Amino acid sequence: MNMQNLQNKAQILIEALPYIQRFSGKIIVIKYGGSAMEDETLKKSVIRDIALLKSIGFKPIIVHGGGKEINKWLELSGEKPEFIQGFRKTSTNTLQIAEMVLNQINKSLVGYMSSFGVLAVGMSGKDGNTLLVEKKYINGEDIGFVGNVAKVNTKLILSLLEGGFLPVICPISIDKNAQSYNVNADDAAYAIAQALKAEKLVFLSDTEGVYRDFEDKSSLITMLTIAKAKELIHSQSISGGMLPKIQNCIEAVENGVSSVHIIDGRIKHCLLLEFFTDSGIGTAILKEE
Repeated sequence: MNMQNLQNKAQILIEALPYIQRFSGKIIVIKYGGSAMEDETLKKSVIRDIALLKSIGFKPIIVHGGGKEINKWLELSGEKPEFIQGFRKTSTNTLQIAEMVLNQINKSLVGYMSSFGVLAVGMSGKDGNTLLVEKKYINGEDIGFVGNVAKVNTKLILSLLEGGFLPVICPISIDKNAQSYNVNADDAAYAIAQALKAEKLVFLSDTEGVYRDFEDKSSLITMLTIAKAKELIHSQSISGGMLPKIQNCIEAVENGVSSVHIIDGRIKHCLLLEFFTDSGIGTAILKEE
């Protein structure tokens, strides 16, 4: 390796230093899903990045779903997955399969973290009454055992963080009568980040971020203030599946999360590139510039 390559590596470390100093000790909630969860190479890359964040003093929390794996097991059981406005219609059988699959994914992620020397603890929204929910309806329609997060009890999560553990959370949760419900993983991540006043809430997705014009990939917006995000919604520049995500991002920032990031989980080392470089690679939603 020549001297120039070594100096380039040193420059990368120098660029990262102020971000490491600023965010060390801060809570980072990472909603983990999409291709980054399904592709084994990407999975190892993401877990390694999170292990690095943990080792330099960040306090990461992983919240994950497992939609495609749930669909696979539903089809094997002879039940066809059904969605209403993006939410899985959840029968008793669907709930049992979802809980089984999500618990398996949860422990698999804990194992990955352990392989990189990180002490991780798998849990669900049920544990410690972390996520208490109410039954969710879509325009008055009953969609089964799908829950809205009504309350977040942060005691268990904070105890794990203070003990040096990394919480890995699946969104199966309970209501006040101890009935189990499936919760959309995005919704669970928003609720947890808000309750903890997290420094960052990060969504690993299969898109580069937010575009002014989705058909024009050169129109990626690297930074959005709440005011600008509301302006884009009002002008209908943001629509489709991105609309509820941005609306929830706005709510999270308005309720104490310092910044929300939407980044492409298909890019190797996406978390490090977003956190530790001046330009970043996705879209950051902030209260103000």
